[in-house]
Amino acid sequence: MVTRFAADAVLVAHVGFILFVTLGALAAFRYRWVILLHLPAAAWGVFIEISGGACPLTGLEKHLRRAAGEAGYSGGFIEHWLLSIIYPSGLTREIQFLLAGALILINLIIYGVLIYRYRDRSSMGT
Repeated sequence: MVTRFAADAVLVAHVGFILFVTLGALAAFRYRWVILLHLPAAAWGVFIEISGGACPLTGLEKHLRRAAGEAGYSGGFIEHWLLSIIYPSGLTREIQFLLAGALILINLIIYGVLIYRYRDRSSMGT
């Protein structure tokens, strides 16, 4: 029971991390220090997608599910939990590159707006 709860907690944390990697730059509009956490997290997300590697949270969740007597699942987190919703046919390297590109593009746009707003405020003060 505790192990299954831990596996579910890792799943929730994983989803939260993916959301932070994708949209965490938005928090920098209010809290500038978030940039120090977000940029390494975003770099990790891009690296995992481009390298085709697996996030350690995926392995931890699978391990906990097996320890709880569940079958676990094959493939990675995105394949099992997200891809079945977004891309029913399965994860390919091309899709991973598209996901990495989307992640980079989303964050470039957000940080571009953030930099523009920061420069605009700075120029108004001079």
